Amino acid sequence: MNQLNMLKKMTDVVIDTGDIELIKKYCPQDATTNPSLILNSLNSPFYKRIINNAIKHVINKNMSYEDKIINASDKLIVNVGLEILKIIKGKVSTEIDARLSFNTDMSVKRARNIISLYEDSNISRSRVLIKLAATWEGIQAAKILREEKIKCNLTLLFSFAQAKACAQSKVFLISPFVGRVYDWYLYKKLIKKDISYSDPGVLFIKKIYNFYKKHNYKTIIMGASFRNVNQILSLAGCDKLTISPVLFEELKNKNFEVIKKLKNKYKNKNHKKPSFISESMFRYEHNEDAMAVEKLSEGIRQFSMDQIKLEKFLISNFN
Repeated sequence: MNQLNMLKKMTDVVIDTGDIELIKKYCPQDATTNPSLILNSLNSPFYKRIINNAIKHVINKNMSYEDKIINASDKLIVNVGLEILKIIKGKVSTEIDARLSFNTDMSVKRARNIISLYEDSNISRSRVLIKLAATWEGIQAAKILREEKIKCNLTLLFSFAQAKACAQSKVFLISPFVGRVYDWYLYKKLIKKDISYSDPGVLFIKKIYNFYKKHNYKTIIMGASFRNVNQILSLAGCDKLTISPVLFEELKNKNFEVIKKLKNKYKNKNHKKPSFISESMFRYEHNEDAMAVEKLSEGIRQFSMDQIKLEKFLISNFN
């Protein structure tokens, strides 16, 4: 049995791509998308049809040009999600415009629009996760959406403060970024390349995992943004892991034994939950983590730029 199949026996495996053919190839339980992943696939023949559909959805509507761009963009990412849901059995994560990362009300509004587009195509909201940046405002948006039975995936998560706030707000799922944590420490020359026993990204996930299990938080942990197979295998047993197609293939081609590394040692034990983290405490604790501050800001900027590129691409196809 290859490592990918062994891993699937202890962890839900998710594919991190917008490439439909690769999703068909690997048959994951769930899939995640974002503007960056969609941009990488736009030139494929498959995307031409769903791009035209997104433009047709808004072109004759009585709305401002700006609203047409926003709605065409939402329709495009939903169209991608719809195609993915034809293949997978589980859920697809669909990302909110990162430029709204510090606006709770607008994040909620866009999430509702995306869910309505899915439901117009007869897809239950239970099969969609709305991806939001794990800012304070994003976490508050997730709390509001939870009351409407809209589940969220809080992404760009780099600090323990973010993880605590998400758990206490009963967020459905978080995506801590293993590889980007590793990148920061490597760039700062605080670690050596290709370490395994003390990889800071791996240790970050383990810390969150033990904290959640100890205090019986139900929020799902989905490790993301891996740089190598060793990082993945070091987190075997995590609730979920979202993996790029390149690393999927590497796991598929190896037959070495996979050992479960994360185990819930707190099962059936009652531990008092810690005090609720306030907004001021959240901001202070997050600010104390230089890596988290830098990587969250960088991630929001990157996703925002890719969202703008996506919109420009749609505009170029309007006429």
